[in-house]
Amino acid sequence: MHSHDPAPLYAAHLDELRRRADAALGRAGLDHLVVPSGTAHFHVFDDRDYPYAVNPQFKAWVPLTRTPGSWIVYTPGRRPRLLYLQPRDYWHVVPRAPEGWWVEHFDIEIIRTPEQALPHLPPAGRSAILGEPQSALGDYAPNNPPAVIAYLEYHRAFKTPYEIAMMRRASAIGARAHRAAEAAFRAGASEFDIHLAYCAAARQDACELPYGNIVALNEHGAVLHYTELDRDPPADARSFLIDAGAGYGGYACDITRTYARARGEFQDMVDAVDAAQQAMCAQVRAGVDYREIHLDAHLALARVLRDFGVLKLSPEAAVETRVSSVFFPHGIGHGIGLQVHDVAGFAESDRGGTIAKPEGHPYLRLTRTLAPGMVVTIEPGIYFIDMLLEELRGGPHAHSVDWARVDAFRPFGGIRIEDDVVCTGDAPLNLTREAFATA
Repeated sequence: MHSHDPAPLYAAHLDELRRRADAALGRAGLDHLVVPSGTAHFHVFDDRDYPYAVNPQFKAWVPLTRTPGSWIVYTPGRRPRLLYLQPRDYWHVVPRAPEGWWVEHFDIEIIRTPEQALPHLPPAGRSAILGEPQSALGDYAPNNPPAVIAYLEYHRAFKTPYEIAMMRRASAIGARAHRAAEAAFRAGASEFDIHLAYCAAARQDACELPYGNIVALNEHGAVLHYTELDRDPPADARSFLIDAGAGYGGYACDITRTYARARGEFQDMVDAVDAAQQAMCAQVRAGVDYREIHLDAHLALARVLRDFGVLKLSPEAAVETRVSSVFFPHGIGHGIGLQVHDVAGFAESDRGGTIAKPEGHPYLRLTRTLAPGMVVTIEPGIYFIDMLLEELRGGPHAHSVDWARVDAFRPFGGIRIEDDVVCTGDAPLNLTREAFATA
């Protein structure tokens, strides 16, 4: 049974982070782990800053996402320390003092300027300092030891119960916002206004979301990362594809849904992809090679295309000739957690190494064997992409497609269904379907 409340799970999560840090530092022969939260980045010819994004290594320890200039310091055998920047500033809102169920686990030092952190930082030469170069403070700069990074990122794939609870909360926010976006689509809103309805329901600004919303009407659904957001609605809104997430305490959800305006063949195809997607989600079990889920997805989607008369050849032949990749040109998914595309998707072990992608499938982002605690996305899609269709039509396998059927579906763009799924020791836990059921 998974708890919905992260608070009572945090102490055990922190213990696991300390255990991982102890092991990683031992590998590198270092004495301290130091993690800056990151700093603001500025335009080169302006005084405007880019939206701040917290260091993922930092927010693994504390649920803080808007505290630039702060530091985590951990030495094995000691309580972790938080150097918390709370500047004296009348130009901007000053971060509130640390509060909540996690603060009792840290020794907290309030600093008023970034430089005040320096006396509290351990010797740089004996420390693993994990962060971006811009986090350097004087001569104290991130060094990102490969042995430490490899160990921590590999094990970050295995989420603690606390992390699952945080992702469950993010999923609840995302599902609520998706419901609002669908309602805006059915009311005739533009892509831009649907996006605004999503942000309003999530109570998160665009720069606070874990990635830029993909809000695509009609043919725009054939652009995998469509983010243009037309300000005016089309004369005829036939279809709607939305790929949008939300965050909670530094953790992300990643959800995609596709809708037709009216009942018809396109909605029937959406329903068929949805059924196939749920079968793929059921494959998220311990010991399953994630690459096999990807290859099975090609067979399942080719079967859908055959059933709807788009393909003339068998699903097996469609995969063998790579015709299926014309209609499903991306990977089946990726790891997710502190980052939307979570790290170490190809890691062979916590010492490094790479697990290769299947030949002919360059866009798969995860090749590891699943184990309890891993959280992955499952996001099959069928698209009618002009560029890829033109290449197919001009190649040796043009006869394998009914082009009249392609033309019938082309005005709808494409279909993608995406859920976040937890691998357990038993049946998988679908965070997304659970969230929609209670939204």
